[in-house]
Amino acid sequence: MPFTHLPTLLAEALSARGYAAPTPVQASVIEPQAEGRDLIVSAQTGSGKTVAFGLAIAPQLLTEDEGRLPPPRAPLALAIAPTRELALQVSRELEWLYAKAGARISTCVGGMDASRERRSLSHGAHIVVGTPGRLRDHIERGALDLSNLKAVILDEADEMLDMGFREDLELILDASPEGRRTLMFSATMPKSIVALAKRYQKDALRISTVGEDRGHGDISYQAVTVAPADIENAVVNLLRLHEAETAILFCATRDNVRHLHAGLIERGFAAVALSGEHSQNERNSAMQALRDKRARVCVATDVAARGLDLPSLSLVIHVELPRDAETLQHRSGRTGRAGKKGTAILIVPYQRKRRVEMMLRGARIAVEWMNAPTVDDIRKADKSRLMTMLMEDVEIDEDDRALGAQLLEKKSPEDIAAALVRSYRARMPAPEEMIEASGSGAGGASREAGKEHHRDGFDDVVWFRMDIGRRQNADPRWILPLICRRGHITKNEVGAIRIAANETMFQVPSAIASKFMSAVKRTEGQEAEGAVQFEAVQGGPEQAERAPRRANGPAPVRHAPRPTLRPAGGATRRPRS
Repeated sequence: MPFTHLPTLLAEALSARGYAAPTPVQASVIEPQAEGRDLIVSAQTGSGKTVAFGLAIAPQLLTEDEGRLPPPRAPLALAIAPTRELALQVSRELEWLYAKAGARISTCVGGMDASRERRSLSHGAHIVVGTPGRLRDHIERGALDLSNLKAVILDEADEMLDMGFREDLELILDASPEGRRTLMFSATMPKSIVALAKRYQKDALRISTVGEDRGHGDISYQAVTVAPADIENAVVNLLRLHEAETAILFCATRDNVRHLHAGLIERGFAAVALSGEHSQNERNSAMQALRDKRARVCVATDVAARGLDLPSLSLVIHVELPRDAETLQHRSGRTGRAGKKGTAILIVPYQRKRRVEMMLRGARIAVEWMNAPTVDDIRKADKSRLMTMLMEDVEIDEDDRALGAQLLEKKSPEDIAAALVRSYRARMPAPEEMIEASGSGAGGASREAGKEHHRDGFDDVVWFRMDIGRRQNADPRWILPLICRRGHITKNEVGAIRIAANETMFQVPSAIASKFMSAVKRTEGQEAEGAVQFEAVQGGPEQAERAPRRANGPAPVRHAPRPTLRPAGGATRRPRS
């Protein structure tokens, strides 16, 4: 349906921007039943929320006779966003929407010149857009007068609470007039949002345009199971398989962002990083590189990536698993925006698959489970892309045609075509061999559990046992790198692997058994996740089943598999605006 019953100047602004009809959330907030009421709106990122709340507050801002704004004094509306990027984006949207109405909009965000913001506020403003910490600072300094406020908008309210801004938001809302409208926009509605709404809203109208099955209907969810040591290789192969115009990779900590970003740059990816350690100038530079296509990959933490607006973003990779389904939807919501299709991929270490399955099932998110792309998968995709690219019609100038003719005189068409293919492949980062793909050789990881194959060097072996098995989701693909890492041996030095219900046994040549066990003892306690007991056993698995546990072996050593990227940890810190 077309826009109806809108102030003339706003309707003209929408028409000039190419808006023919409202999105579902925009249509909902301008219906007669919503006029003048507090609103609590659940809508996905990229659904047109900013224009929606801009239209919703128009009756409180514009004069009835001329449909324009009065002279700027104390602000009439306050919009609060979780990050600088989102606040600046909101400000830009409101500027064009209210430009014909003569709006003066002030932006107050962390990382900018606070004294300049105070001067702008002193000259008067109709709408103020800012982040919680900076707005609180201006209020406490007396630079921001909220006495004339008609409406307060909390954009992505759930994220602001997740980021630790509850105290700031409560101070701002407490300082606002009693009769104001309070509009809360959020992708999800956890209990913390419901409690905030109950305290600061009156007779709020609940509006939801989010599907019942999952938060983002235009996003395809995939889950890739990998060995913990293969996480970074899986990232490389996923990027190469999809070749997305723009992709974002989520890590848990700034250290992991730095590590992964460096690894991608070393491999030849055009990548930028966003985390709490980067200055505003560095963030602006990274965003500009993504927008003008100088960079195609962004490695970021959750906080740093909030509020990003990248229309070309089509791929989100959760390199480290989100803590819950809401965080998963926030991260994934960077893509699949405004009707466009997107893909969100979770990289799941084998031992955490059950936890992820439970999280996805509880959130009613449909996901496709698959293995990480192999080198062959990527080469096949490259061939298809190359054929498509070369078959496209292009304009060829006379110089290029003349050079082509000279080449044909000296080389065959087949040789020239092969050189073109080689040149194309040389520009692309090389795919990585995955443990699953490379396990068909030595090492026993790809052999069926319980089957032994004689190999040179394994006539004289020592059996070792770990206290994890099928019931603990044990899998050779992550057990093998665990054995190699903790025992300081290679996969070629691991023989048969047998996985039972509650334990796993494996062979190590007798010549290196003592060295292996010494290495395991030296690295005791260095693992971050859980604990797995190692012990040597006399004889083979059949004798071990009849013998008491640890009857003739050394005391077990506790450790567990560790992902390549370091886990998040440390004290909780109050985020910066």
